[in-house]
Amino acid sequence: MNSVALVGRLTKDPELGHIESQDGRAVCDLRIAVSNGPEKPPTYVDVACFDRQAEACAAHLSKGRQVAVDGRLLYREWEAEDGSRRSKHSVVGRVEFLGSANGSRSAEEDSSEEGSDEVDIPF
Repeated sequence: MNSVALVGRLTKDPELGHIESQDGRAVCDLRIAVSNGPEKPPTYVDVACFDRQAEACAAHLSKGRQVAVDGRLLYREWEAEDGSRRSKHSVVGRVEFLGSANGSRSAEEDSSEEGSDEVDIPF
């Protein structure tokens, strides 16, 4: 079974992009820091979400915001522009907003109104 559940804080603002090979499908890349306990360094994890969830993350999340991620681990390999081979692990799935941004809407309102529970991974 390939299942990942994490809670962490964004280390930078989300990056929204579009997948040209899939008619401009929205993808949002996040990087979160997951605590390993006091006095231990955090684990940094790359996260991707798609479609309406991607657009919601880009619109409502920013560096420092706490999120919960529920998805699966994905390993990708590709060739960089310089011809070198690259690879990385990332979590692909659903992102739930935790806490509140500037004390405004609740996390449930943000994630349930804008996001989708189903993830169709394009690769």
